[in-house]
Amino acid sequence: MPDFALEAAAGGRVAGVDEAGRGPLAGPVLAAAVVFPRGVPAALAGLLDDSKRLTATRREQAFAALREAAARGEAECGIAAASAAEIGRLNILHATHLAMARAIARLRRPPDLALIDGNRAPALPCPVRCVVGGDGLSLSIAAASILAKVTRDRAMARLDPRWPAYGFAGHAGYPTARHRAALAEHGACPHHRRGFGPVDRAAVAARR
Repeated sequence: MPDFALEAAAGGRVAGVDEAGRGPLAGPVLAAAVVFPRGVPAALAGLLDDSKRLTATRREQAFAALREAAARGEAECGIAAASAAEIGRLNILHATHLAMARAIARLRRPPDLALIDGNRAPALPCPVRCVVGGDGLSLSIAAASILAKVTRDRAMARLDPRWPAYGFAGHAGYPTARHRAALAEHGACPHHRRGFGPVDRAAVAARR
Protein backbone atom coordinates (compact mmCIF):
# COMPACT_ATOMS: atom_id res chain seq x y z
CA MET A 1 0.00 0.00 0.00
CA PRO A 2 1.24 3.53 -0.72
CA ASP A 3 2.31 5.79 2.13
CA PHE A 4 3.54 9.36 2.69
CA ALA A 5 7.21 8.52 3.30
CA LEU A 6 8.61 10.01 0.09
CA GLU A 7 6.72 13.25 0.60
CA ALA A 8 7.68 13.53 4.26
CA ALA A 9 11.35 12.86 3.54
CA ALA A 10 11.44 15.57 0.85
CA GLY A 11 9.68 18.19 2.96
CA GLY A 12 7.90 21.24 1.62
CA ARG A 13 5.13 21.18 -0.98
CA VAL A 14 5.43 17.87 -2.81
CA ALA A 15 3.16 17.03 -5.75
CA GLY A 16 2.45 13.51 -6.90
CA VAL A 17 1.94 13.35 -10.67
CA ASP A 18 0.55 10.53 -12.79
CA GLU A 19 -1.17 9.98 -16.11
CA ALA A 20 -3.95 7.87 -17.56
CA GLY A 21 -4.44 6.84 -21.15
CA ARG A 22 -1.06 6.30 -22.74
CA GLY A 23 -2.11 3.00 -24.32
CA PRO A 24 -5.48 3.71 -25.97
CA LEU A 25 -6.02 4.27 -29.67
CA ALA A 26 -8.45 7.14 -29.10
CA GLY A 27 -9.11 10.06 -26.81
CA PRO A 28 -6.88 12.36 -24.79
CA VAL A 29 -4.14 11.48 -22.35
CA LEU A 30 -4.93 12.83 -18.87
CA ALA A 31 -2.57 13.85 -16.10
CA ALA A 32 -3.14 14.94 -12.52
CA ALA A 33 -1.01 16.56 -9.85
CA VAL A 34 -1.89 16.35 -6.16
CA VAL A 35 -0.38 18.10 -3.14
CA PHE A 36 -1.31 17.24 0.44
CA PRO A 37 0.00 20.32 2.25
CA ARG A 38 -0.55 18.93 5.75
CA GLY A 39 -0.34 15.21 5.13
CA VAL A 40 -3.12 12.82 4.15
CA PRO A 41 -6.12 12.41 6.48
CA ALA A 42 -6.31 8.80 7.67
CA ALA A 43 -9.79 8.17 6.26
CA LEU A 44 -8.72 9.42 2.84
CA ALA A 45 -5.43 7.49 2.91
CA GLY A 46 -7.42 4.29 3.36
CA LEU A 47 -9.16 4.89 0.03
CA LEU A 48 -6.02 5.58 -2.01
CA ASP A 49 -4.05 3.08 -4.05
CA ASP A 50 -2.76 2.60 -7.57
CA SER A 51 -5.88 3.20 -9.66
CA LYS A 52 -5.28 -0.07 -11.54
CA ARG A 53 -5.70 -2.01 -8.29
CA LEU A 54 -9.09 -0.45 -7.53
CA THR A 55 -12.48 -1.41 -8.87
CA ALA A 56 -14.41 1.23 -10.77
CA THR A 57 -16.65 1.73 -7.73
CA ARG A 58 -13.71 2.24 -5.38
CA ARG A 59 -12.06 4.63 -7.82
CA GLU A 60 -15.23 6.72 -7.91
CA GLN A 61 -15.37 6.73 -4.10
CA ALA A 62 -11.76 7.82 -3.85
CA PHE A 63 -12.29 10.46 -6.56
CA ALA A 64 -15.23 11.94 -4.63
CA ALA A 65 -13.24 11.89 -1.38
CA LEU A 66 -10.35 13.70 -3.06
CA ARG A 67 -12.69 16.37 -4.38
CA GLU A 68 -14.14 16.82 -0.89
CA ALA A 69 -10.62 17.04 0.58
CA ALA A 70 -9.75 19.71 -1.97
CA ALA A 71 -12.86 21.69 -1.03
CA ARG A 72 -11.75 21.58 2.62
CA GLY A 73 -8.21 22.70 1.77
CA GLU A 74 -6.69 19.32 2.67
CA ALA A 75 -5.55 18.66 -0.90
CA GLU A 76 -4.61 20.69 -3.95
CA CYS A 77 -5.46 19.08 -7.27
CA GLY A 78 -4.64 19.94 -10.85
CA ILE A 79 -6.06 17.91 -13.75
CA ALA A 80 -5.21 18.49 -17.42
CA ALA A 81 -5.16 16.76 -20.79
CA ALA A 82 -3.40 16.60 -24.10
CA SER A 83 -5.77 15.96 -26.99
CA ALA A 84 -5.69 13.20 -29.57
CA ALA A 85 -4.56 15.80 -32.11
CA GLU A 86 -1.67 16.83 -29.85
CA ILE A 87 -0.73 13.18 -29.37
CA GLY A 88 -0.61 12.75 -33.15
CA ARG A 89 1.52 15.85 -33.55
CA LEU A 90 3.91 15.40 -30.61
CA ASN A 91 3.89 11.59 -29.98
CA ILE A 92 2.44 10.00 -26.86
CA LEU A 93 5.44 10.57 -24.56
CA HIS A 94 5.72 14.28 -25.28
CA ALA A 95 1.94 14.72 -25.13
CA THR A 96 1.91 12.98 -21.74
CA HIS A 97 4.61 15.33 -20.49
CA LEU A 98 2.60 18.27 -21.82
CA ALA A 99 -0.46 17.11 -19.88
CA MET A 100 1.67 16.76 -16.73
CA ALA A 101 3.03 20.30 -17.13
CA ARG A 102 -0.52 21.59 -17.57
CA ALA A 103 -1.64 19.73 -14.44
CA ILE A 104 1.18 21.28 -12.40
CA ALA A 105 0.23 24.71 -13.78
CA ARG A 106 -3.28 24.26 -12.37
CA LEU A 107 -2.00 24.01 -8.80
CA ARG A 108 -2.07 27.17 -6.71
CA ARG A 109 1.68 27.57 -7.17
CA PRO A 110 4.51 25.32 -8.33
CA PRO A 111 5.48 22.67 -5.79
CA ASP A 112 8.94 22.35 -4.27
CA LEU A 113 9.20 18.86 -5.80
CA ALA A 114 7.19 16.75 -8.22
CA LEU A 115 7.18 12.98 -7.79
CA ILE A 116 6.53 11.51 -11.24
CA ASP A 117 5.27 7.98 -11.71
CA GLY A 118 7.63 6.25 -14.15
CA ASN A 119 11.18 6.70 -15.35
CA ARG A 120 10.93 9.62 -17.81
CA ALA A 121 11.04 13.15 -16.37
CA PRO A 122 8.97 15.91 -17.98
CA ALA A 123 10.17 19.51 -18.06
CA LEU A 124 8.39 21.19 -15.16
CA PRO A 125 8.81 24.52 -13.31
CA CYS A 126 10.10 22.67 -10.24
CA PRO A 127 12.54 19.88 -9.36
CA VAL A 128 11.43 16.42 -10.48
CA ARG A 129 12.02 12.95 -9.09
CA CYS A 130 10.94 9.87 -11.04
CA VAL A 131 9.50 6.99 -9.00
CA VAL A 132 9.05 3.69 -10.85
CA GLY A 133 5.83 2.10 -9.62
CA GLY A 134 5.13 5.30 -7.74
CA ASP A 135 1.34 4.91 -7.81
CA GLY A 136 1.78 1.91 -5.50
CA LEU A 137 4.32 3.67 -3.25
CA SER A 138 3.30 7.30 -2.82
CA LEU A 139 -0.11 8.47 -1.60
CA SER A 140 0.22 11.67 -3.63
CA ILE A 141 0.96 9.76 -6.85
CA ALA A 142 -1.83 7.27 -6.09
CA ALA A 143 -4.25 10.16 -5.67
CA ALA A 144 -3.11 11.61 -8.99
CA SER A 145 -3.56 8.25 -10.71
CA ILE A 146 -7.16 8.06 -9.48
CA LEU A 147 -8.02 11.60 -10.56
CA ALA A 148 -6.52 11.07 -14.01
CA LYS A 149 -8.14 7.66 -14.56
CA VAL A 150 -11.65 8.64 -13.46
CA THR A 151 -11.57 11.91 -15.39
CA ARG A 152 -10.43 10.15 -18.55
CA ASP A 153 -12.99 7.35 -18.26
CA ARG A 154 -15.74 9.94 -17.88
CA ALA A 155 -14.49 11.84 -20.92
CA MET A 156 -14.56 8.69 -23.03
CA ALA A 157 -18.06 7.85 -21.79
CA ARG A 158 -19.21 11.29 -22.96
CA LEU A 159 -17.83 10.57 -26.43
CA ASP A 160 -19.72 7.28 -26.68
CA PRO A 161 -23.17 8.59 -27.73
CA ARG A 162 -21.55 10.87 -30.31
CA TRP A 163 -19.58 7.99 -31.87
CA PRO A 164 -21.62 4.89 -30.92
CA ALA A 165 -20.03 2.60 -33.50
CA TYR A 166 -16.79 2.40 -31.52
CA GLY A 167 -18.07 1.53 -28.03
CA PHE A 168 -15.86 4.06 -26.22
CA ALA A 169 -17.81 3.73 -22.95
CA GLY A 170 -16.93 0.06 -22.76
CA HIS A 171 -13.21 0.15 -23.49
CA ALA A 172 -12.23 3.84 -23.06
CA GLY A 173 -10.37 3.74 -26.36
CA TYR A 174 -8.08 0.83 -25.54
CA PRO A 175 -7.29 -1.60 -28.39
CA THR A 176 -9.81 -4.31 -27.53
CA ALA A 177 -11.01 -6.77 -30.15
CA ARG A 178 -14.31 -4.86 -30.42
CA HIS A 179 -12.52 -1.55 -30.90
CA ARG A 180 -10.19 -2.95 -33.57
CA ALA A 181 -13.13 -4.48 -35.39
CA ALA A 182 -14.99 -1.14 -35.32
CA LEU A 183 -11.93 0.62 -36.69
CA ALA A 184 -11.67 -1.90 -39.50
CA GLU A 185 -15.35 -1.47 -40.36
CA HIS A 186 -15.84 2.28 -39.92
CA GLY A 187 -12.36 3.78 -40.17
CA ALA A 188 -11.05 6.35 -37.70
CA CYS A 189 -13.06 9.17 -36.15
CA PRO A 190 -11.61 12.59 -35.23
CA HIS A 191 -10.83 11.37 -31.70
CA HIS A 192 -8.58 8.54 -32.86
CA ARG A 193 -4.84 9.03 -32.47
CA ARG A 194 -2.91 9.41 -35.69
CA GLY A 195 0.52 7.85 -35.49
CA PHE A 196 -0.84 4.70 -33.80
CA GLY A 197 -0.56 1.78 -36.21
CA PRO A 198 -4.14 0.40 -36.07
CA VAL A 199 -5.57 3.90 -36.48
CA ASP A 200 -3.34 4.79 -39.41
CA ARG A 201 -4.09 1.48 -41.14
CA ALA A 202 -7.83 2.01 -40.65
CA ALA A 203 -7.63 5.54 -42.04
CA VAL A 204 -5.79 4.29 -45.14
CA ALA A 205 -8.30 1.48 -45.65
CA ALA A 206 -11.22 3.92 -45.34
CA ARG A 207 -9.81 6.05 -48.18
CA ARG A 208 -9.56 3.14 -50.59
